[in-house]
Amino acid sequence: MQAPGTLAPGLPHLVILPGLDATGTQHAAFCAALHAQGIATTVIAYPVDRALDYAALDAFVRQALPTTHPYVLLGESFSGPLALAIAAQPPPPLRGLILSTTFARSPWRSLRAVQSLLYRAPVRLLPMPLLSWWLLGRWSTPALRNALASALAKVDDTVLRTRAVAAIGVDRSVHAARLGVPAMCLHARHDRLLPGYCQRHLSRVLAAPVVRWMEGPHLLLQARPQAAADEVGRFLKTVA
Repeated sequence: MQAPGTLAPGLPHLVILPGLDATGTQHAAFCAALHAQGIATTVIAYPVDRALDYAALDAFVRQALPTTHPYVLLGESFSGPLALAIAAQPPPPLRGLILSTTFARSPWRSLRAVQSLLYRAPVRLLPMPLLSWWLLGRWSTPALRNALASALAKVDDTVLRTRAVAAIGVDRSVHAARLGVPAMCLHARHDRLLPGYCQRHLSRVLAAPVVRWMEGPHLLLQARPQAAADEVGRFLKTVA
C-alpha cells in the first residue's frame, strides 16, 4: 500500500478544471484524499481579473496542460463543456476524462434572449444562505460556506458574469459524441443547480461512459471529497 503522499507508479496524474469561481482554492480536501492514494493532482486556476469565454479559456488551459506525462482531465461544473472540447481534440498525453456535476448542453439555454441583461446582474448580491442551499444543501458547513465565499470574493464581478453567460448558451453535445478517450461522469443525486435530465443527457451523449450517481450536492468534490476521490482513484486505475 502506498504511503500518503507517495506517488503510485504507473497512475496518470489528475488535472482539475474547477467550477465557476475557478480559483482552485476549494479542492484541498479532495486533492488530499487523492494524494493519500498516491495520485498526483494539479488544479488549473483561471485568471480572476480577465473576462474569458469558453474559446479563450480553451487556449489558456491547453497551454497549461502537461506535455511529458499521462494525465486524466477532470472538468467540474462550469468547466465541463471546456473539458469536453479539449478531450474531443485530445493532446497526446491525455488518457481519460472525468466530468463532475456538469453538462454538455446547458439547461438554461432558454435564458439566451436575456443574456445582455445578465452582464449587469448583481452577482455578489446573492445571499450566502441561498448559495449554500443551492450548491451545498444539507452538506453545508461553516468551513465550506467560508471557502465558497472566499473563492467568489477573489474574482471580479465582470469575470463571474462572463462565465455565467457563457455557460447559459453552451452546447458541447457534438464534442461529447466524438470523444475518443475513456470517460466517467460523477452525478450528484441532490444537485439543486443542475436538473437530473441535464445530467442524464450528458451520460447518454458520451460514448459508453462510466456513470456514478453519488449522494451529495452540486459542490460534490467539496462536500464529499473522500467518496469522490475513491471513485476517481478507481477510474484512474482503469486507464493507467
